[in-house]
Amino acid sequence: MITIARAVDDFEGYIADARRFSERTVRAYRSDLDRFATFWERDFGEGSASTTPLSRVDVLAVRSYLASLHRGRLASRSLARHLSTLRSFFRWACREGHLEKNPARALPSPRLPRTLPRAMTLPDTERLLAADEDGPFPERDRALFELLYATGLRVSEAAGLDLEDVDFASRLARVVGKGNKERIAPFGEEAGDTLAAYLPARAKRRRGSRAAESEDGEPLFVNARGGRLTTRSMARLLKRRLRAAGLPAEISPHALRHSFATHLLEAGADLRAIQELLGHASLSTTQKYTHLDAARLREVYRRAHPKA
Repeated sequence: MITIARAVDDFEGYIADARRFSERTVRAYRSDLDRFATFWERDFGEGSASTTPLSRVDVLAVRSYLASLHRGRLASRSLARHLSTLRSFFRWACREGHLEKNPARALPSPRLPRTLPRAMTLPDTERLLAADEDGPFPERDRALFELLYATGLRVSEAAGLDLEDVDFASRLARVVGKGNKERIAPFGEEAGDTLAAYLPARAKRRRGSRAAESEDGEPLFVNARGGRLTTRSMARLLKRRLRAAGLPAEISPHALRHSFATHLLEAGADLRAIQELLGHASLSTTQKYTHLDAARLREVYRRAHPKA
């Protein structure tokens, strides 16, 4: 019968070779499982992980392990990750015939704190969009961030836009979002003007570039070599623009999407309409992007309720 240590080694090979997980992800799984093996040897089992059959591990062992992590004041998110790692490991072991049932399957996940996404204030957003930075492609950078804020697009959606997806006259963009769902995203006059100013510079970068010959379609946002701009490059461009605007460097590209939703809601937009603009299948997802403070809620109540 396979031992705990041998099963961990085989599982590592499975996720690295068969599942092709990234090296970083494989290391994270291995670290979690090594911690469980150490717990077994030190606090729970009667032998080492190298000699103990995997079949000896039961629900009590997994529960005791999670309890030890909790006593060590591990955060809820970290506890949930460790449990997820064990579920995946034991699920693989069941498929391979090493176990009859998954001892981690029925254990409840820790309740995670509900964190609210960060949105920029309107003045900070205006500072970001108006920032004067001396990048090599300023027309593209301004058009990119104006469009992200004007539409609430995910950076992956902006990276996937082609020229033919944008109706410049009507100021509408056809967006392919998660699950290959299409939606129409309107954008305002200022975003339209920055796009129009960017197009000649874009055409110049595309003209004669190798990327233009090898790529399918005509990407809206291109890099210095004329190829499609990646999400990683967008994040790097944002960091540079944040420095130029004197804003915190930890603001993420997704903050523009959060800001889009929050500013619309604060201006009185209907939550259902924001849901459609963001391309969310569920209204509950949209609510996570909108974080009104208590003062704002009190003001809405005061103006709207007849007995306020």
